Amino acid sequence: MSFAQLSRLAQEQPLRMLLVHAGEPDNLAWSGLVQPLRLAQRILDGAFQLDVLAPAQVASAAGGWQLALLVADEGTPRLPDAELRAVLERCREADYWGGVGAGVLWLAQAGAAGNTRIALPWALYAETEDITERAILTPHLFELDGRLLSCCGGAASLDFALTLVDALFGANVQAEIKEALCIDRVRSQDERQRVALQARFGVLQPKLSEAVTLMEANIEEPLSTDDIAGLVGLSRRQLERLFKQYLGSLPSRYYLELRLQRARQLLLETNHSIVQVGLMCGFSSGSHFSTAFGTLFGNTPREERQRKLQG
Repeated sequence: MSFAQLSRLAQEQPLRMLLVHAGEPDNLAWSGLVQPLRLAQRILDGAFQLDVLAPAQVASAAGGWQLALLVADEGTPRLPDAELRAVLERCREADYWGGVGAGVLWLAQAGAAGNTRIALPWALYAETEDITERAILTPHLFELDGRLLSCCGGAASLDFALTLVDALFGANVQAEIKEALCIDRVRSQDERQRVALQARFGVLQPKLSEAVTLMEANIEEPLSTDDIAGLVGLSRRQLERLFKQYLGSLPSRYYLELRLQRARQLLLETNHSIVQVGLMCGFSSGSHFSTAFGTLFGNTPREERQRKLQG
């Protein structure tokens, strides 16, 4: 789902957001999230209220938040069950709520992410055996599915916070914060965690890791799903089941999105023509390339190239 749907919240004055800080004060997941939001609060001068609370403070707080996030670094010990339940109950009162870093794992383990796409830190994948039937893990930096927000944490917290600022308060406020923080580019929600596939999936599902590696190595001349299944030693049905469980997508769809992600990167970072980019990413038809690109990203390859020229 698009983060643009959050824009309606900005009509409420002041917009109130809760951050429940369950980790250490200097961890990257926390600092990357809170600094842009504090700058937004300063810029908006009363139109945005950011409440930062420790878990023990949440139950007695006044409430009335439109957004609420539980934030914890990957190495943070899980909150005691009773305290975690109390925090999650209060967070769920918000219009949109969720977690960052280990907070995503905790809410999923509590059964709060049933059949929902979540962006979980890759380092915590080994702890997901008890939630894989109840949540759809994606390799993306952050997700919005229904009312649930999730971010893998780390450096992605900064991209997540700036995306929230853009959706809630507009590009001008985001640009001012980017300038203050010397940020050149904000990564989008559908970009993947920049970690080796073996680290992301290998321990749990080496066949899945192998299949995605084959896809990434065959962008210009895509393989069929049957070919990939055969090369990794699975049936087509088994491969589709793995992709659905761990990536929330069919192999064909995941492969298409992988090629389109590569195409967008080439449009923004190289001077290859749009036709050349399409061919380099396995699209023999320009119309198919344009249609698929527009369906995924909401704009045409030509409009994406224009972003490069205007930047």
